[in-house]
Amino acid sequence: MAMETGLIFHPYMRPGRTARQTFEWGVQSAVHCDKIGFSSMMISEHASQIWENIPNPELIMAAAALQTSNIKFAPMAHILPHQHPAKLAMMVGWLSQILEGRYFMGIGAGAYPLASYIHGIKNGQDTAFLNEMVRESLFIMEKIWKREPFFYEGRFWSAGFPEEEPAQTEEDEQHLLANYAPYGGSFPEFAVTGFSYNSPSMKLAGERNFKPVSIFSGIDALKKHWETYSEANIKAGFTPDRQRHAVSQTVFCADTDAEAKRLVMEGPIGYCFERYLIPIWRRFGMMDGFAKDAGIDPLKADLEFLVDNVFVVGSPDTIVDKLNTLFAKCGGWGTLQVEAHDYYDDPSPWFNSLELLAKDVAPRIKLPEALVAA
Repeated sequence: MAMETGLIFHPYMRPGRTARQTFEWGVQSAVHCDKIGFSSMMISEHASQIWENIPNPELIMAAAALQTSNIKFAPMAHILPHQHPAKLAMMVGWLSQILEGRYFMGIGAGAYPLASYIHGIKNGQDTAFLNEMVRESLFIMEKIWKREPFFYEGRFWSAGFPEEEPAQTEEDEQHLLANYAPYGGSFPEFAVTGFSYNSPSMKLAGERNFKPVSIFSGIDALKKHWETYSEANIKAGFTPDRQRHAVSQTVFCADTDAEAKRLVMEGPIGYCFERYLIPIWRRFGMMDGFAKDAGIDPLKADLEFLVDNVFVVGSPDTIVDKLNTLFAKCGGWGTLQVEAHDYYDDPSPWFNSLELLAKDVAPRIKLPEALVAA
């Protein structure tokens, strides 16, 4: 059972990029990934961060729908506390119909308190409160998709579905309610991301049999994510499947190790980490897991340390070795979700890297046989 490749598009566009440039880069990335055999593209919904400026990921998916054939799309994630669930349910249902089965739905509670504040939530740092909103939103959306009469007055939202009289005449048929249920009539597959060691998202994913997506934050956290998910999944009566597990990681492939490292250090990935991500990771303790894996002080973890010890960077053979080593340590996963970066000005090294990953690396990475059998 070979590993698949996917893209996760945050999109880490450097400040100063226009909305049009971000949009174009998203569509170009989708078209290229579809052409080279990527299985999925996840697109973040971030309303407040200047580096991550996509408030409406569904616009990129809709634009790419007519230019792609096989790749599946997901918002990763729609921030449920920020949107009315009835409106979101109809939009998601319609988009899944447009994509005709190439859609799954990432959901989240929101990681940025400023974005929550913009949407009228003053306590956006209270994850327990936000997760209550997530659960109520899911309840309402699933009720809407069932298209059965109800009216619900909840803690955060009210919504309903009207009772519809059967059409008696041809004129009546012209006024029936539009069907915004997801494509095929069934609910879309849900996916949730987790980053922290004790991620509540992994527990929710296991309880509801959602697709688990780990943002790589060290070996211990990755192992804990699968443990948390599996325990909750089994307790809820499901069978955990590692092939459904996706792991998001910074990956770059070139013909040689030296060339790959140079292109990362001197290119858009290095630019983003030096100016944006490394300071964030240090401030919020997100570097701790990586430093622990290497046995160093987190304050000494700089860009070169990340390239050499955390990112998956190198030639195809080197990346195969690195991923097989990771699989041996944590048990493996089904999809490597490659973190996208801003190669808008010169896509060629980035697109070459993605093609090497899809065609030369992924087919050589397989889940351990014992785990496949289990």
